[in-house]
Amino acid sequence: MLAEIITIGDELLIGQVIDTNSAWMAQKLNNIGLSVKQISSISDQKEHILEALQLAEKRADIILMTGGLGPTKDDITKKTLASYFNVGMHQDEGVLENVKRIFKHYNLPLLDSNICQADVLDNGVVLPNKNGTAPGMWIEHHGKVYVSLPGVPFEMIYLMEEEVIPRLKKSFHLPVIFHHTILTAGIGESFLAKEIADIEDSLPKHIKLAYLPKLGQVRLRLSGYGDDKIVIQREVLFYGSQLVNRAAKYVIAEGDVPIEKAILDFMSARNLTLITAESCTGGCIAHMITQHPGCSSVFLGGVITYSDELKQIMLGVSENTLARYGAVSEETVYEMAIGAIKNYHSDYSIAVSGIAGPDGGTSDKPVGTVWVAVANKMKTVVRKFQFGSRRTQNIERSAATALTMLFKLLGEDYPSTSSGDE
Repeated sequence: MLAEIITIGDELLIGQVIDTNSAWMAQKLNNIGLSVKQISSISDQKEHILEALQLAEKRADIILMTGGLGPTKDDITKKTLASYFNVGMHQDEGVLENVKRIFKHYNLPLLDSNICQADVLDNGVVLPNKNGTAPGMWIEHHGKVYVSLPGVPFEMIYLMEEEVIPRLKKSFHLPVIFHHTILTAGIGESFLAKEIADIEDSLPKHIKLAYLPKLGQVRLRLSGYGDDKIVIQREVLFYGSQLVNRAAKYVIAEGDVPIEKAILDFMSARNLTLITAESCTGGCIAHMITQHPGCSSVFLGGVITYSDELKQIMLGVSENTLARYGAVSEETVYEMAIGAIKNYHSDYSIAVSGIAGPDGGTSDKPVGTVWVAVANKMKTVVRKFQFGSRRTQNIERSAATALTMLFKLLGEDYPSTSSGDE
């Protein structure tokens, strides 16, 4: 059973709005056993929508569309769908009452264009939208299912969770798809592939291995397909354990979690605290950590010390160290890490100082030179890295590398680790 997602809107094509809908939808569809064949973003033009529908119906069994259901003239999805299916439209009383309720709640006048939100296709089943004025529609045509949803993310999510997914599960006998993800760091994709080649070659046809590289990290995703959930899970986890055992020294966590979440979980379970001292990363590490609910049980906070003066005031870095070795040096980042623990009473710290670029480099310290330190109250590990010339990538690599170093230090301090399953 194959699905296709079509997102509609000029704003997506010019980069004004980032398409988060399709990624969320694809994940949810995959969770219930639907494989997404293709994802397309198209403009608010009738001929483009018609062409996309014609192509999609040849590739997929279920076509889901988002966008183009608003009250303005550029929202043409409903009219285009009526043309595609050669059907008329009628006013749905339930939708109209919902529109009236919303406008009354906000004490706004009800315009003709808003009333038109209640117009739905004659061949469609209305999917009530309690979070907005545009209803979703479920259409069955020539053995295919078409679903039209609003493009506003929280409206789309509500309709998918409350209406679409339950209908899909009821309408189709869907296979089991089970994923198991293993997060690794400190080894490149090609070297990791070589390390586990024989295990990959031994996988049965219904289990696939995917490599998902990111700066400084590689996620291994095992995907099993079948009819018996228990059997598929058991098989996938069996091969997952083989991969973990083979690549043990590079494994950060089992489960589809980012490295900072793995660290937070690890430290929270042991009542450990963390402080960050960032220069060239400008708070990137702290931002990664604070994205996750519950981080305050571990993360005390972070300091961003770009200037030498703030390194001295906030972290206790010696004026002599800065004058003799410079801000980007082993000695400075060492004192940053130690000072962070001492001044803010934390169990562990991360410190980063470097030249992110694109300028500021010298012959002995070119752009991309980064020093990273991780520390506890008894031990400090400092390493130098030479990344590239691109600022954004240098910041991301520095953050990922620092987190990897911290996880390894935690593993040395607490060697009996436990990983979660997806």
